[in-house]
Amino acid sequence: MKSLYRPLLALFASLAFVSGAFAQDNGTRDEAKAMNEAAIAHLKKVGNDKAFDDFTKDKANWNKKDLYVILMDTDGAVKSHGANDKLVGKNLLNLKDQNGKEFVKEFMAVANKGEGWVDYDWAHPVSKKVEGKATFVKRVAGTNLVMAVGVYR
Repeated sequence: MKSLYRPLLALFASLAFVSGAFAQDNGTRDEAKAMNEAAIAHLKKVGNDKAFDDFTKDKANWNKKDLYVILMDTDGAVKSHGANDKLVGKNLLNLKDQNGKEFVKEFMAVANKGEGWVDYDWAHPVSKKVEGKATFVKRVAGTNLVMAVGVYR
């Protein structure tokens, strides 16, 4: 019995370590909101063209854990996308999640009020599994731009 105890203990310890590592790979709501604010500050500092490029290509600074920046105009056209550069230039206003929720339209409705959270379901960029997601959206003051950073729930 003792010979079975140690390997099982080691297995459970390694599983606990692995699950803890996965939990650390998920951003928090506070981190998403902070990244959103930092992205707006960066946009104001460097201007649209440089910021659009940075948010899409500069993974070291604008992709943390599973968080990334999405920047759209109020018509739903993607200006930058940290997880999928093929979406840049596409209009996603009518995009729906797997449950039929038009979450981009909700992004715009929330942004028109200033800022807030939108819940929907979306594929996780790492696991590729559909999960619940909450995205913090904020209208960039004085522009027609909407900054979005989401966290998987």
